[in-house]
Amino acid sequence: MATMSTTATAQPRTEGWFSRSERWLDEKGKGAWIAAMVLGFIFFWPVGLALLFYMIWSKRMFNKSCSSRRMSTTMTAMRPTGNAAFDAYKSDTLRRLEDEQHNFEAFLERLREAKDKSEFDQFMDERAKAAKSED
Repeated sequence: MATMSTTATAQPRTEGWFSRSERWLDEKGKGAWIAAMVLGFIFFWPVGLALLFYMIWSKRMFNKSCSSRRMSTTMTAMRPTGNAAFDAYKSDTLRRLEDEQHNFEAFLERLREAKDKSEFDQFMDERAKAAKSED
């Protein structure tokens, strides 16, 4: 008795022109999307506007931004190197920088509060002068 095994052959999926265009632009990068949008605005402005809305909606406008690179750099900086002396120095320096950042942010907050108080006092003085001049 012979058994037959049936295997489904994978047929290539037929993509529409929109999917092919989207894939092609993705392969070329964000510059290609921007160039397509600019050309859309030049030749027929609704096409450029539609591309702009699509780029914002699909988050193509903001992918691979500076924040993702900064995040990967931060994660790399936090990894231990294997050299105990350097790792201790690095952690001490990072802790010191975090303390300095905290102190600086506290200083900026106090500076903003002092400026706000000064502006409020000036407003109240001008208001009092205006009230005296009306009497």
